[in-house]
Amino acid sequence: MDIASIVGLVLCFGFVLLGIATSGGLQTIPDFIDPPSIAITFGGAFACVFAANSIGDFIAGLKSFSLILKVPVLDTRMIIQKIIELSNVARKEGLLSLEEAAADLNDPFLKKGILLIVDGTDPDLVRGIMETELISVEGRHKSKIAFWDSVAAMGPAWGMIGTLVGLVNMLNQMSDPDSIGGSMATALITTLYGSLLANWICAPVAGKLKAQNDSEMMVKEIIIEGLLSIQAGENPRVIEEKLKSFLAPKDRIVTAEDGGEANG
Repeated sequence: MDIASIVGLVLCFGFVLLGIATSGGLQTIPDFIDPPSIAITFGGAFACVFAANSIGDFIAGLKSFSLILKVPVLDTRMIIQKIIELSNVARKEGLLSLEEAAADLNDPFLKKGILLIVDGTDPDLVRGIMETELISVEGRHKSKIAFWDSVAAMGPAWGMIGTLVGLVNMLNQMSDPDSIGGSMATALITTLYGSLLANWICAPVAGKLKAQNDSEMMVKEIIIEGLLSIQAGENPRVIEEKLKSFLAPKDRIVTAEDGGEANG
C-alpha cells in the first residue's frame, strides 16, 4: 500500500474536521452533512463525466483510484543494471545469446524488445514498434488522468449549481425568516462539497497518476535506448553512462558488479 496517498487523504479530511470542531465545536459536525447537497454535487459531477465517456471508460476511470493506493514496482536502477548485464552477455556471446536471457525477464516491454533484436529486426523498426507501444500505454494512462481532471472541473461547477438552487429556495421563502438560515446554509454547503471533491480527492489522484505515468514512461525510454545501444554493439560502459543520464545525480549509482565487465 502507498502510505503517502492514504495518509495524505486522511489528513486532508482530518484537517477539515479539525477546522469545523475548533471553530464551532464537535456538535456542529452534523450541520455539515446535507444529503441533497451531496446528491447535487457528487451525483451531478460524476453523472456529467459519465455522459462524456463510454461506460467502459467511466468504470476504468473509477477503478484507477486504486492505482494511487499501490506502491509502484518500477525500479529504474534495477532496469539499468539488467540492461548492462544483457549488454555484457551480448558483447561476449553475441546477440542470439540474449534469447535465453530473455526467458528470465519479468518486464514484458524489455522482453519484447530483446526478442525483436534476437529476430534480427531492423533498428529503426525496433524503435518504431517500441515507441508505438509506449505511446499507446501513455494514451491509456492519460485517459484515466483526464477522467479525474474532468471530475475536478465538474465538482466546483456543480457545487455552484447547488448553491444557486439553495439561493432560489431561500428567496422563495423570504416570508418565513426561520427558514432563511437553513436554506442559506444548504446553499453554501454545496460549494464546500464541490471544493472538497476537486481538491481533496480529484487533484491528488490526478497528480499521483501523472507522477506514476512519468516514471513508467522514463523507464520505457531507458529500455528503448538501452536495447538499441545493445543492438548497435556499443560498449557496455558507454551504455551505462548513457542510461544513467536519465537519472538524477544522487540516483546514478550502479554497483561495480553490474558494470565491472563492461570493458571485457
